[in-house]
Amino acid sequence: MAQAATREADRSDQETGARTAIYIYGIVPSDVETDDEVKGIGDPPGTIETVRHGDIAALVSEIPVDRPLGTPDDLTAHARILDASAGEVPVLPLRFGAVVTDRDAVTDELLADHHDEFAAALTELEGQAQYILKGRYDERAIISEIIEESSDAQRLRDAIRDKPEEATRNERLALGELIANTIAAKREADTGSAVRALEELGVDVVVREATHERDAVYLACLASVAEQRELEQVADDLATQWGERVNLKLLGPLAPYDFVHTTRPGG
Repeated sequence: MAQAATREADRSDQETGARTAIYIYGIVPSDVETDDEVKGIGDPPGTIETVRHGDIAALVSEIPVDRPLGTPDDLTAHARILDASAGEVPVLPLRFGAVVTDRDAVTDELLADHHDEFAAALTELEGQAQYILKGRYDERAIISEIIEESSDAQRLRDAIRDKPEEATRNERLALGELIANTIAAKREADTGSAVRALEELGVDVVVREATHERDAVYLACLASVAEQRELEQVADDLATQWGERVNLKLLGPLAPYDFVHTTRPGG
């Protein structure tokens, strides 16, 4: 995942002599003001600034070109800057690793060519942000549920109980496969319930791929920040409905990663 800042800046840092480039986080309205205390990626981390062009601006910071990008801290900083912005203003996130030579290149290679497109997208996103609804089955609760519901699971459980692992290998494999398949079916059903509940609020929903074998639901939705309480109520209602079988959480506001595909510099 590491990506080198391959284009060197035309100028050198006066204090250290290190050559720098410009890292781009995302696009925001041109009237956005940045906080000098907010730092971006890099070591040392650069101060977040804006490069303005017409009605839009890019959130940027300087980075040294002799240091590869892609550390966990870099990825966290990239998301942190975008997500913090999304709670206050519309933001179009760029994928991690967008680097150009200098501030002029930000305008020439990104903002000027896509000004109207970006401005229209920001207008559509006004007052909205992404939220993530993610739930994971409690291992003990979901296995107990599956065994209670399935006579085949009960038979296999009884077949391996108090017996050596090597003597019950086939039964253990069969039980593991049954549990995995049943969890997948339950995930599909529970995801459907969550999608319907969210869509009743009139929000856009994207189903994300499961990242863990016990994921119960993993959804992104684009919703009004002003209506966050309604989203929280949906999450609370689902958590009550599912009880201890699912550990559920709502994350946001976040940048709209699943709903915006922003052109990278030069693209």
